[in-house]
Amino acid sequence: MTTESDTGTGARYGAFISYNHADQARARWLHRALERYRIPAKLVGLETAAGPVPRRLGRIFRDLDELPAASDLSAEVRAAIAESQCLIVVCTPAGAASRWVAREIELFRELHPTRPVLAALFEGEPADAMPLPLLRTAQGAETEPLAADFRDGKDGKRLALLKLVAGALGVPLDALVQRDAQARVRRVTAVTALAILLLLAMAGLTILAVRARGEAEARRAQAEGLVEFMLTDLRGRLKEVGRLDVLREANERALAYYGEQDLTDLPPDVLARRARAVMTIGEDAMEAKDTARARAAFVEADRVTGSLIQRAPDSYDVVFAHAQSQFYLGSLAFEADDLARAEPYFESYAKLAHRLVALDPRDKRSAEEVAYSSGNLCALRMKQHAVARMVPLCREALEASEALARREPANDQHVRSVADRQGWLADAERASGNAAAARQLRRAQVALIGQLVAKDPRNARNRRLLIWAERALAKAEWRAGDAAAGIVRMRSAIEHLRKMTATDTENKELSDKLGDMQAELQDIERGQQ
Repeated sequence: MTTESDTGTGARYGAFISYNHADQARARWLHRALERYRIPAKLVGLETAAGPVPRRLGRIFRDLDELPAASDLSAEVRAAIAESQCLIVVCTPAGAASRWVAREIELFRELHPTRPVLAALFEGEPADAMPLPLLRTAQGAETEPLAADFRDGKDGKRLALLKLVAGALGVPLDALVQRDAQARVRRVTAVTALAILLLLAMAGLTILAVRARGEAEARRAQAEGLVEFMLTDLRGRLKEVGRLDVLREANERALAYYGEQDLTDLPPDVLARRARAVMTIGEDAMEAKDTARARAAFVEADRVTGSLIQRAPDSYDVVFAHAQSQFYLGSLAFEADDLARAEPYFESYAKLAHRLVALDPRDKRSAEEVAYSSGNLCALRMKQHAVARMVPLCREALEASEALARREPANDQHVRSVADRQGWLADAERASGNAAAARQLRRAQVALIGQLVAKDPRNARNRRLLIWAERALAKAEWRAGDAAAGIVRMRSAIEHLRKMTATDTENKELSDKLGDMQAELQDIERGQQ
């Protein structure tokens, strides 16, 4: 139970997290991060306007229920707001459009006019992501309050989290950052020492396994356990403290250990665990842009999953794992523009995806893998200018994406995927000389993205997609001889983009796009004269 000494106030909750349920994953992460955060010992007991600094923020309230059918906030939510020390708003375009988030902000301010309301910006620009009650001052003017900016390239997760903690406690951010940095240095030292000890232990266990044949299985199991710990729990801790050099060393040791093993005598569960671990190494290398290390990891993963599929060709999970190995190797070659090397991997990946459908058509992963693999082959054929082969592949990718969207109609990501595949197929149809089909696909794409924008008008991502789709349709209309329709479309797209650039004046990419589209409009208008 949380007591007054835990939170530093009489409030039952240290904070109330207000969010749209489309942002549930972000709210869940924020909930865990805040409840786990330990206040630096030197700050505990410090007197602030909110009272003495507690050892922890205390319990954090996050509503787990949807409210679409309710006419007002539930009694539980209202009670939690009344008993919360501060309000934290997860700011995204979806959150800004939610009337429930707005109502929670208004109620908190009614009940606690002096307690802090904090913004956690995860997606979109502040004007698009912050609910209006958060932007309004007491005088009714609209401003953009300072926010903990979790977006890529901004504050970063750690600093943004510290901003929220500082705001909730009423302590200076500098003091919290300084003491947090000191604590992180101690954690870095401890985690690094643990990593080195584990590396030494793994090496010692490997040597013992070779020397003592009778104990080989037990030793190998211990070594495997250490490696799995290094690639899961320790991996996360090393990333958290920024010791990517130690993570890279641990990955290289693990990869060398796995590469020396004879796979023929290993049981399937060990092989499957090994494949997952090696793919994790490859993903880390890809994230670090270390292509050579990523390739070495995925080659080893392919060796393991290849051995597995020979033993269990009808196991769904085995086929899925081998499909991932083929995908990663093909993707590395494709990104390097080595299309000849990418082709057999992508074709193998597609065959395995269809094999998944045959094994279990009900598993959502089956449809997803068919959509992804067909999309990969579509992109490959486009790069190869293989006109006759690209249309059926791009059509298959679209049909697979449409199947996913029918399966989960509320999933906007599936809808965006359908629109994306419509664009690819339109380009393929145009390249094959079927301009009418290309124009029809572009019209369907604009209509589909328009539905997303109508559903969530403040979602900047969907609005940008609609602009690019209208631009493509304008050029398709023009090429089909309907310059008037093309002009109307391009002017509409330009007007929408001009509004976006007006609220995001520092976005050079958008301003460059605007210039390109204005030049394209002039070309269309000249062609009409």
